[in-house]
Amino acid sequence: MQAIEIVPPGVLAPCQRPVPQAESGEVLIRVHGGGINRPDLLQRIGKYPPPPGITDIPGLEVAGEIVESRDPRWHAGDKICALLAGGGYAEYAIAPAGQCLPIPGTLSMEEAAALPETVFTVWNNVFVRGALKPGETLLVHGGSSGIGTAAIQMAKAFGANVAVTAGTDEKCALCRTLGADIAVNYKTHDFSEILKDIDVVLDMVGGDYVGRDLAIMRDGGRHVSIASMGGAKAEIDIRTIMQKRLTITGSTLRPRPVAEKEELARGIRAHIWPMIESGKFKPLIHAALALEDAQKAHDLLESGAVSGKIVLKTQTA
Repeated sequence: MQAIEIVPPGVLAPCQRPVPQAESGEVLIRVHGGGINRPDLLQRIGKYPPPPGITDIPGLEVAGEIVESRDPRWHAGDKICALLAGGGYAEYAIAPAGQCLPIPGTLSMEEAAALPETVFTVWNNVFVRGALKPGETLLVHGGSSGIGTAAIQMAKAFGANVAVTAGTDEKCALCRTLGADIAVNYKTHDFSEILKDIDVVLDMVGGDYVGRDLAIMRDGGRHVSIASMGGAKAEIDIRTIMQKRLTITGSTLRPRPVAEKEELARGIRAHIWPMIESGKFKPLIHAALALEDAQKAHDLLESGAVSGKIVLKTQTA
């Protein structure tokens, strides 16, 4: 099969690899498309290696057709999207059966390829760890990103209010069209001087954002970190946490046990899939590139000019 591998000094290149073999509890997927995510960029430069036993081929999500199932829940011919620990940049990929979800009838293969990593991340961090409730206010940093555009739509469909930050007026306008109630251009305004009464923060920036987040949160608020693009260290006033009874938490997804990911998949199928089927949420695709153009896709994502997700299409699609 054709695949993409990482070659020194951190470059993506096409290669030929054997088709992987499904083991008990797994499915073999003929990949139609795979999503590009920022953890892929980190893996390419050696800062996010795959867990032990996982292929070195990058790629955390795919959509396609099952060609072999070693689990009774799925059968050959089923059209699914799946969360992977690696291997998505290829014409075939292996996924644990419990991390697969049926492709919603409202979406194309390309759109479905942009779902798993994003939806698992938002569901886990906004709704499970952040415990967002209808009527509460969610603040999303990076509102025009793949994570951000999904979080806006999912939170609004859930009955929450949404505030976001983004880096241009155009990106702020896009976020408002997706449902954001307020969007702040962080390059021209200090969000902490504009926003207030935030219940849940989904923070992929870190650094000095954390202290500013805590200052504008309501009593009992929940701050959830999922990345540290602005710095891994933060200075905070512990008294703010005590006085407001705040919860500071965070998570990564890739290294978690399959059983935990399966539990998340059950929650997503029960609560998020109906949103998609009813048209309340649809992934935003910035571009769809050929598999062999994976390096171009990474360059595009790194440019900061992307709104939504980039998808790689395989030649077997």
